[in-house]
Amino acid sequence: MLDQAGGSTLIEATMTEIRRLIATAPGARLPSIRRLAQRQGVSKSTVVEAYDRLVAQGAVAARPGSGFFAAGRIRPFALAESGPSLDRAIDPLWIYRQSLTQQKSALHPGCGWLPDSWLPEDMVRRGLRAVARDETTNISTYSVPQGLRSLREHLARRFTERGLEVEPAAILLTDSGSRAIDLVCRFLIQPGDVVLVDDPCYFNFQSLLQAQRARIVGVPYTRQGPDLERFAGLCAEHRPKLYLTNAVLHNPTGATVSVGTAHRLLNLAEQYDFILVEDNIFADFEARPSPSLAALDGFERVIHLGSFSKTLTAALRCGYIVARADWIEGLTDLALATGIGCSDVAAQTTLRLLTDGSYRRHLDGLRPRLAKAMAATAERLEACGLRLWLEPQAGMFLWAELPEGLDSAVIARRALERDVVMAPGNVFSVSRNAARFLRFNVAQSADKRIFDVLAEVMEKER
Repeated sequence: MLDQAGGSTLIEATMTEIRRLIATAPGARLPSIRRLAQRQGVSKSTVVEAYDRLVAQGAVAARPGSGFFAAGRIRPFALAESGPSLDRAIDPLWIYRQSLTQQKSALHPGCGWLPDSWLPEDMVRRGLRAVARDETTNISTYSVPQGLRSLREHLARRFTERGLEVEPAAILLTDSGSRAIDLVCRFLIQPGDVVLVDDPCYFNFQSLLQAQRARIVGVPYTRQGPDLERFAGLCAEHRPKLYLTNAVLHNPTGATVSVGTAHRLLNLAEQYDFILVEDNIFADFEARPSPSLAALDGFERVIHLGSFSKTLTAALRCGYIVARADWIEGLTDLALATGIGCSDVAAQTTLRLLTDGSYRRHLDGLRPRLAKAMAATAERLEACGLRLWLEPQAGMFLWAELPEGLDSAVIARRALERDVVMAPGNVFSVSRNAARFLRFNVAQSADKRIFDVLAEVMEKER
C-alpha cells in the first residue's frame, strides 16, 4: 500500500512513486494504470490523474496503444519536485533560505548555528593571518587527494583519545559536513535504494537523500535512540542500504543513543547487511564525549562524519569522513571527480586553531554558556505553555511540544510575519507527525521578543 504522508494527496504520492520508477529506469516503459493502481492500493482514476500531470510536466510520454514511458529527454532534476508537495512553512529548503537571507533585525530561534557573537571571530582572523604569512602555506594549487596530511594526523590523534583507533589514511577531508554526507550517499546509494532515517531527523538528511533519488523511510525516535522494534521490522520489510543518524546530541531532539541501543543497532546492521552513517557534528559540545557508533563498531559497518562548522566557523568549510580504507579509496576518487578535493587554506587554518590551544579555550567557554542558555530557554518555553520532550545534557537544541490544538507550521508562518524565523516540527519529520513540535536553538533564543511573539501567536490561534 502506498504511504500517504501528512497533507499530501494520493495523487501527489502516486506521482512521487512514478518519479521514483523513472529515476531507477530512465526511458523505460512504466506500469499500466491497472497494474500501478493494484500495486499501490489506489484507484485507477488516481493513477490516471498522476500520469496526466506528469505528461503535462514532460516527465512521462504517453504512447497510444503502448502505454506510458519515461520521457526520452531528461528534465533537469528539481529537488523540490522529488518529494511530496509541501507547505512552505515546512519546506526545509525554504526555511534554510529564510534563515540565511532574512534581514539582520530578524530573530532566528529556528536556525541551526551559533550567533556570530558566540563564535571566535578574532581567533579565526588571527589564524587566517598567520596562515597567510606562512610561506609554506599552499595558496596556489590543489590539495593532495585526501586533504592536508598534517590535519588528518591531528584528527587521528583526537579520535584515538576518544576510543576510535584511526589512521590518517582512513580519513578524507571535505569542504563541509554536508559535502561529507553527499559524498557518502553518492558512493553507496543507487536510485531506489531504501535509506532509514530517524523520525524526526535533521531535515537536510532528507534533502540530500532526495537528491540521490533514494527511498526515505522514517523510524520513530525515542529518548534512547530509534525505536528498536520498529527498526527491526523496517529492516525485514525494506532491506535498507543505509541508516543515517546523529547518534550523539541528535538533531532536533538533543538525545544521545544509549549504549544498549547502539549495540542492538550494530547487531541489526550485521543481520540485515546495511551500513550506519553517523554525523557526529555536535560531539565537541560535550565536555565528556559519549561513545559513538564508530567507537563501538571499529568501522566495520560505520562511517563517521563531522566538521567544525557548528563549533568554530561555518565560513572555513572544513569537514571529514572516517571509514574503512577500501571505502576511503573510492570516496577519494569520487571527491576528485566531483570537486577536486578541498581547500588547503581552510584545512591549515583549522589545524592551527586546533593545535595552538585556541579551539580548546573556545570550547571551555562555549559549553557553560550553552548550558546557561539551555536552562533559560527551557524556562521561557515552559512559561509559554510548551512542554520539553527531553532535557538534553549538552548541545544547543530543545524539542518542544505546543499545547493541544496548535499547529507549529501555522505558528511559524505567523511568527515569520513578525520577523521571527522558527523551525516547525514537520520540517524534520518524514511521516509529518510532528505538527505540534518546534525546535529551538538556545543560543539564538536570548531575545525576549521571541517569546512575546510566540505567546501572542499561540493566543490568537487557540
